[in-house]
Amino acid sequence: MKPIKQIATATTPDGSVLVLNQHDKDFTINVDRKELMSSRRHESEVQLAILGCRNMKRNNQPRVLVGGLGMGYTLRAALDMLKPGAKITVSELMPEVVEWNKKYMGQLTDNALNDKRVTVRIGDVVELLKESSSTFDSILLDIDNGPAAITNIANARLYNRNGINTIINALSEKGCVAFWSSARDKTFERRLRKFGLISRFFKVPVYKGAKATPVCILVASREFSSLPPLPPPRVRDK
Repeated sequence: MKPIKQIATATTPDGSVLVLNQHDKDFTINVDRKELMSSRRHESEVQLAILGCRNMKRNNQPRVLVGGLGMGYTLRAALDMLKPGAKITVSELMPEVVEWNKKYMGQLTDNALNDKRVTVRIGDVVELLKESSSTFDSILLDIDNGPAAITNIANARLYNRNGINTIINALSEKGCVAFWSSARDKTFERRLRKFGLISRFFKVPVYKGAKATPVCILVASREFSSLPPLPPPRVRDK
């Protein structure tokens, strides 16, 4: 059995330690010794892009924001869906994560960061949203564990009333925002409705064929037509 190798480390602004590990062809990123993400379990990151960009397929020049680069799977899925005229901005707090994607993990996503449609902005996604009035047709947010399971208290401001208002102001007229979340948060959904947003909730697997508890993608917009359709109901065997 091949050993797990520690490839690189970085310290977050709140003092937590990120560690990039490699085991054979697989990678994990741990935070304070807890697994944050894995190249073996990335289906939910792909689904974030599929659901959040569902109505961008016919748009010749969609503008998309990916909040949180991770291992690049959301970015790769968005690139595969969108036309050559698309512009995708990736907001990543940690410059080391961008470096790791380029130096170590590029093969996982066919070097998504090298695509000419991609621009990387290092910094807080909230600050980027504040300066982006009516800019994005789709916003894909994979920040912390979602509104129901904040591990870094600084990230809570993305999901509170001020954060929602900032997101809305950054959306184009018919734009949508997709949130990755480890669990459903009906309180957050009600909060969105108070701001005039309609939302749809989807359960998605952490990897294809997974039987473990799925994670959640919540997509919200001002208009029903901008939301992905709900899956058909399952028919139970008699």
